[in-house]
Amino acid sequence: MTNKDSVVIERIFDAPIEFIWQMWTQPEHFKNWYGPKGFSVPVADMDLRVGGKRLVCMEMQTPDRTMKMWTTGEYVEIVLNQRLVYTESMADENGNVVSPAVMGMPDGYPTTTEVTVELEDLGGRTKMVMTHAGVPAGSSGNAGWEQAFDKLADRLETALKDKSSGR
Repeated sequence: MTNKDSVVIERIFDAPIEFIWQMWTQPEHFKNWYGPKGFSVPVADMDLRVGGKRLVCMEMQTPDRTMKMWTTGEYVEIVLNQRLVYTESMADENGNVVSPAVMGMPDGYPTTTEVTVELEDLGGRTKMVMTHAGVPAGSSGNAGWEQAFDKLADRLETALKDKSSGR
């Protein structure tokens, strides 16, 4: 895949690498930041081992209903505090893959995409490079990730303040 078929986002967080790893791999942390602004994550089932399954639900309240979007996938590579790779597909609440077209995605949107998270220790700070292969750069998926990482930065700031104040 070419880079135009991938969202690539690099961020530097003022948090230790182990903390960023936990944000990606522990459901209770992941639920607190994942998804675009306005979305919550009521479900994040993660079997963190190669071949382990993921099932995530993002939801958003609209004036007339609760909109839910489920994704499923499998962990492909796990290198503690360094590299996380998993597949992602649109799904129903039971983790059955559904066609992107059924979910209103544009023609040609792949059934399965792949997310790679690479972390680098910068001496108490962490450089994160996230690549979502199969989602076009500049797409709404790109904007969604940017918003999620803004939420992650806010979440880290709050969590680190709580930790330093002994809460």
